[in-house]
Amino acid sequence: MKIVSFSGIDGAGKSTQIHALETWLLEAGLRVKVLTFWDHVVVLQKFREFMSHAAFKGDRGIGSPEKPLNRRDKNVSSWPLNAVRTCLYFLDALNVRLMIRGIRSSDADVVIFDRYIYDELANLPLKSLLSRMFIRFLLKLTPTPDVSFVIDADPVAALARKPEYPLEFLRRNREAYLTLSSLSGAITVVDPLPVEEAEKRIRESFLPTVFVPEQRLAPTGSL
Repeated sequence: MKIVSFSGIDGAGKSTQIHALETWLLEAGLRVKVLTFWDHVVVLQKFREFMSHAAFKGDRGIGSPEKPLNRRDKNVSSWPLNAVRTCLYFLDALNVRLMIRGIRSSDADVVIFDRYIYDELANLPLKSLLSRMFIRFLLKLTPTPDVSFVIDADPVAALARKPEYPLEFLRRNREAYLTLSSLSGAITVVDPLPVEEAEKRIRESFLPTVFVPEQRLAPTGSL
């Protein structure tokens, strides 16, 4: 059983690529399970959502071009808030370790994480030495997926697709993901590409890393 994760700024196209990979694998006859980090992994999820909304008064839900939102959660930063985040992210990392122990004994061939611990670490001030030390610690504590993708995107285009956070935050967040990918050494960055080209790039990266038998992928055709 192999584990794959997808990360990136909001509006980068993660959901589209996850669905494409899942469909491709299912058509090949593999058993696939998709887990969303916020719904299936984070601890105290309801409490964190309530406190975030109560403290910052931002909109809830998922933004769209027809219904833009003004989210105020991960884009809000201060040293007390970052201290709280480090505690929560530590608990989330421990929970990931426990979850993956159970997942590895499941009957799934491939488990896809929609976001991973990387998406939380990208919210921390990566220029801070203390933050970098904490990030390296959590990267060692958290199981490394067999393959991890960061879907890179132009922040302007991402904001148009999913208007939730200010453009300046998306730019900072994108840089954080790219920096984090260098720190981890285990993340494949998928450059901003048309959807079909990004799908092909992901499949090409997925096959040699995960070692899925070629004969089981034959029904989907060539890359």
